[in-house]
Amino acid sequence: MTKQQKLLTLNLFLLTFVLGTSEFVIVGLLTEVSNGLNIAISTAGALVSAFAIAFAIGTPILTAVFSRFSKYPLMLTLLAVFIAGNMLTAISGSYVLLLVSRLITAVVTGVLIALAMAVASETVPSEKRGAVISIIFTGFTIASVIGVPLGTYIGQWGGWHMTFWFTALLGVGSFIASSATIPRGLKGTRSSLKKQIGLLTNSRIIIAFFITAFSIAATYTVYTYLTPLLQEVLFIPVRYISLVFLLYGVVSIFSTLIGGKLAARNGIGKLRVVFLIQAAILASLYVSSNSVVTGLVSVSFIALVVYVMNSTMQLYFIDLADKHFPSAKDLASSLAPVSVNVGIALGSALGGWVTTNMELIDLSWVGAIAAVAASLLTFISYRLDRKTVSGYKAVAN
Repeated sequence: MTKQQKLLTLNLFLLTFVLGTSEFVIVGLLTEVSNGLNIAISTAGALVSAFAIAFAIGTPILTAVFSRFSKYPLMLTLLAVFIAGNMLTAISGSYVLLLVSRLITAVVTGVLIALAMAVASETVPSEKRGAVISIIFTGFTIASVIGVPLGTYIGQWGGWHMTFWFTALLGVGSFIASSATIPRGLKGTRSSLKKQIGLLTNSRIIIAFFITAFSIAATYTVYTYLTPLLQEVLFIPVRYISLVFLLYGVVSIFSTLIGGKLAARNGIGKLRVVFLIQAAILASLYVSSNSVVTGLVSVSFIALVVYVMNSTMQLYFIDLADKHFPSAKDLASSLAPVSVNVGIALGSALGGWVTTNMELIDLSWVGAIAAVAASLLTFISYRLDRKTVSGYKAVAN
């Protein structure tokens, strides 16, 4: 890789760190927002759901609409809107204004992530794409480990408004770095919205979408309710819960990096087995929860596999679009993060159903079932890939 490509990779990593910090930090500030606006904690919590829904719905639509524009001015414009959205959050004195500002930020965040992945896939050597994509994804993980705790501390020290002045400042830094590193020659693709949306009806894309969604849902079935699991099943004192989450975050960084290695060659073929391993790890918690040590080992391994599929699936969406819908590659770049958000919502809902109707520890094997579903869909995709390759060879002969 050239020096310019390395600087671009670093910038895109910092960009996802900024975007991730802005998205996730609200979770650590719900009490402060609730008290500051005199609203119920559940009403404050709805900001998280609203962000995810706006992200999932708005990202693919706006990515398709904006795909005709050159990426350099488009990304800088969206970063400016991102900064403005965080500033609007910072001055919000009412729940309605706060909600509107978070919805704006959500949609812009989704499109920026899609563009970051598209820029990376278009500018780095093909053999380095997996590693670069994994580095970019690591920005989100680092945001959870460093950005969110730091933003939460700022909010608890100076008020939650101060946190979003902080994220707006991070956005300014990202704007400056992006203006210096994003290539100016990356043109948009002119295509009708109808043709691009056609990508979303393609059976291969749909299968790939649910591979990612089920894999993330498998983990979030457990992760969403990890605190009560730690307290009521492993009997870990409250004062140590944050340390367990820190452990989880640190281990998940390695998950993303392993994913980059996996994506370098035949990632889809390997994921068939990875998801079965994920299922076994999740199910192991049912047995290992009898001991604090073995239970924490299971939790660590859950973190180690959670993001292994990220780079492979991101590139898989792009490669499928390149073969079947060349004019919709930017839209395809948005589908991996969108499917992750859908998976988070699905896993949280599934976990909520389990905690209402079953025992807490049953989250483990229910999550494992979702991972098995991801593996089965990956088997289907892999077989379809092999048939496609065989068909090309037959035609060539």
